[in-house]
Amino acid sequence: MSGVSVKVVELLSRWLLVLLVLLAPRHGNTHPQCLDYKPPFQPREPLVFCKEYAKFGCCDLEKDDKISQNFYKIMDYFDYSGYVTCAKYIRTILCQECSPYSAHLYDAEDANTPMRELPGLCGDYCSEFWHQCRYTISLLTDNNATAGIEEDRNKFCNFLELKDREYCYPNVLSDDKLNANLGDVRADPEGCLQLCLQEVANGLRNPVAMVHADDGTHRFFVAEQLGYVWAYLANGSRIDRPFLNLTKAVLTSLWAGDERGFLCMALHPHFTVVRKAYVYYSVSVKKEERIRISEFTLSADDMNQLNHSSERTILEVVEPASNHNGGQLLFGHDGYLYIFIGDGGRAGDPFGKFGNSQNKSTLLGKVLRLDVDNNDDMDPYSIPSDNPFLGEKGSLPEIYAYGVRNMWRCSIDRGDPITGQGRGRLFCGDVGQNKFEEVDLIVKGGNYGWRAKEGFSCYDNRLCRNSSLDDILPIFAYPHKLGKSVTGGYIYRGCQMPNLNGLYIFGDFMSGRLMSLKENQSTRKWEYKEICMGKGQTCRFPKLINSYYKYIISFAEDEAGELYFLATGAPSASARAGVIYKIVDPSRRAPPGKCSFKPTLVKIKGKLIHFHPTEVFVIDKKPMTTAVPTTTARTTATTTLRTPPTTMRSTTTRPTYRPPTTTLKATAKPATTRATVKPSTMRATIKPLTTRATVKPSTMRATIKPLTTWATVKPAATPSNPTSIQQRPTGTATPALTTSWRQVMTARPGHATTLSRQRTSLSYTRPTVTPKPRPLLTTGARRPSPSTARPLTRPQPHDTVRPPPLGVTTNRPQTTPRPMYCTASTKPTTQRPNFTLSKAQDKLLKGQSDKIDHSTRNRVNKKDRGSKPGKQRRRKHRAGSVRLISAEQLSDRGRVEIYIRGEWGTVCDDLFSSKAATVVCQQLGFPVALRVAKRAELGGGSGSILLDDVECEGTERTLLDCKRAKVGKHNCVHDEDVGVVCGYHHDEDK
Repeated sequence: MSGVSVKVVELLSRWLLVLLVLLAPRHGNTHPQCLDYKPPFQPREPLVFCKEYAKFGCCDLEKDDKISQNFYKIMDYFDYSGYVTCAKYIRTILCQECSPYSAHLYDAEDANTPMRELPGLCGDYCSEFWHQCRYTISLLTDNNATAGIEEDRNKFCNFLELKDREYCYPNVLSDDKLNANLGDVRADPEGCLQLCLQEVANGLRNPVAMVHADDGTHRFFVAEQLGYVWAYLANGSRIDRPFLNLTKAVLTSLWAGDERGFLCMALHPHFTVVRKAYVYYSVSVKKEERIRISEFTLSADDMNQLNHSSERTILEVVEPASNHNGGQLLFGHDGYLYIFIGDGGRAGDPFGKFGNSQNKSTLLGKVLRLDVDNNDDMDPYSIPSDNPFLGEKGSLPEIYAYGVRNMWRCSIDRGDPITGQGRGRLFCGDVGQNKFEEVDLIVKGGNYGWRAKEGFSCYDNRLCRNSSLDDILPIFAYPHKLGKSVTGGYIYRGCQMPNLNGLYIFGDFMSGRLMSLKENQSTRKWEYKEICMGKGQTCRFPKLINSYYKYIISFAEDEAGELYFLATGAPSASARAGVIYKIVDPSRRAPPGKCSFKPTLVKIKGKLIHFHPTEVFVIDKKPMTTAVPTTTARTTATTTLRTPPTTMRSTTTRPTYRPPTTTLKATAKPATTRATVKPSTMRATIKPLTTRATVKPSTMRATIKPLTTWATVKPAATPSNPTSIQQRPTGTATPALTTSWRQVMTARPGHATTLSRQRTSLSYTRPTVTPKPRPLLTTGARRPSPSTARPLTRPQPHDTVRPPPLGVTTNRPQTTPRPMYCTASTKPTTQRPNFTLSKAQDKLLKGQSDKIDHSTRNRVNKKDRGSKPGKQRRRKHRAGSVRLISAEQLSDRGRVEIYIRGEWGTVCDDLFSSKAATVVCQQLGFPVALRVAKRAELGGGSGSILLDDVECEGTERTLLDCKRAKVGKHNCVHDEDVGVVCGYHHDEDK
């Protein structure tokens, strides 16, 4: 019995744990993201309409203006009380496209799933919206299904409500945890910065370096340890012929961890003019291992290949051991070539009394600086006149700094893009011996302490106590529990990720840890933060991944300053396990258009190998093949230690198995202003009648067209909506006040305000600024109460239409029930007048406003959109609209013509079947297609032929949705124009 009880307790405990997980806050599962599947940004110019997102969101000024125009189009359908009540809801819903959480509000975080048509609202807010402005939904979406849910609150809110109460609107604005540090780099509870990656290149054999030419082409060149250098174009394609091939000269082996080989390349800072490249590699000369620095000239025939016969040796240094080869070349902002050479190998720098690094009579363990300009007809290099040890007895003049052990990867700071602060600083990672790895800031003449010191601690106690050491301490050092082989990185100075500006990002080859340093401007000390791969939804952007291979070999930056690192899953020169990753901040991006560039044309000789990514977004973040190296409990030296991230790929060979993962499509859907009101969405056809008709309310609601022109006044801002509807200065354009079918006021400039059933006909100029209605009523005037506002009531069946009061005309158009298939006319462009009412008019208006039936408030005005009774306007057609043209002008048969790209054109009869005819007939309101007329039986056209090879299933909305040739592509003539005969029954064609 006790055993059963234990099992029951265990079962209950498991269910309780599951329940706690389900109910736990999900702040890590959702992240700021826009409808274009990219991070939010700060607009370059302040927003005018959706001002609440002016500092951080998903809209620039152009998109903000489109939303503003859309708002005014929608509000033109409202009467005065409807404007006052519903404007704030309409504006709020439209502006959610600018929210930094818009992707979540629209269910658009995954590019493979359909987006919502409207942003997800919270339940309480949806109920309030339904109670106040339920009939506005048809103006916000093209979905015809909304007509059947307006009367049912449950159906209405099932359509609009977002079940996630933390991220629905407006709760998403009030959640302190979500909005704290919004737009900053996301960090987990332990302070680890969550970044993402984008795969740039793969299939490389120990990629040791990546450089760019700085020539406007945005090419980058990747060196492999074997001795190959490959040229990549800006689009990621690789040229099949190597930029350089030194495989026959390079000394290396296939065993993992060999430090010899092709180690680095640097292009001359004026590469477009000087056209020279410098390489650093290991060679064997008469069984003696050496480091060789060589110069190559660009081929005269191919801008993507060096002239292999042009090699000129700049410098050779004998290596006493096969390790500690250094391996960095770079040009400083002073134009000189910097060379970083290791201490000669073995352990503890055992050479001589003080070791090679402290001995200025040898080049081992040093930073060198050479002048390689103007050397064509003289020595390979000269000594810069300001080298610190030039003329010092017993010191080599090439030395710029000394006391280094084995510096692996150094970089020059480009400087802050605005202030230039930090420009020219030289950062290096120096690999340690037994205890510490360090990052140094290299200065002229500096002594960096090795072998006296390792990091901040003494290594050789006797040398360490020497008062003449005068060494420069590292800006950061970390113990071997964090990593055992530092890989120096870069200060980020790119454009695309403003959050990372000034952040020094580096890593560790052995542990695979990514790390960062940021200088505190007040204390001048460097603060450490670890970098983790984004968890949950953080990296669920198209093309982004959240895992990488463990062995971080090098870092790089492209011509635009964006940051990359090179890693491999198998540190062998023969394994094609190398990948290049671009570092991406998913929290914030630069404003659209700010970082765009157009690469200079590159002439290609040979073939292009297009890039195909192989890495995927990892959901199950377990080690891929072999376990990630574990560490013991953290100790604190200069920082707090973390467990190595489990999202790196730790492998000894190229992995052949990966856990099931989800891959996002690389193509992102463009964001669109989805609430745009299109005339075709108002599926109603109005025919003025001379006799009155009574219709059912549901039919009436669906078939009345909105007004074309209205007299306009502005409602006042209200305490309930102080931000969205603000006071507009006198003399600015104002939103429309629409007369309804019932008795309402008609205000005209210069005329007394009267009661009327007929429409006013005033023009207005549409404003493009924030909706700030000017109050119509003076102080103390009665204002419609939102809590009591109801939609306009429609005449019930068989009701008698009440006659108008004396003096009021009644020449209004009547309505007819909407047909099954119909097309609405366009909403004409009108102008909004600027006028104010006199005191007498205002007094009359106040008196009449108290008599208005409040049940008519806040209903979308869906009346006839003709500018004047009896005056027809040109109809604007929607892409895919069709018509039948016949000599007899019959409506049910004729040549098929379709409207595409602003013109009407014919359709070829090739492959056109009865199913395609059904699509055409149903568009025109006929339930069936009786037959297809081919070979121009019903007449041939004379204009453009727009469609050919049309194959339909019969269920498509238009012919454009069918399988077909491209628009305008055809192999037919007008003698093959297709026609159709439509009808209501299959047996009616005679």
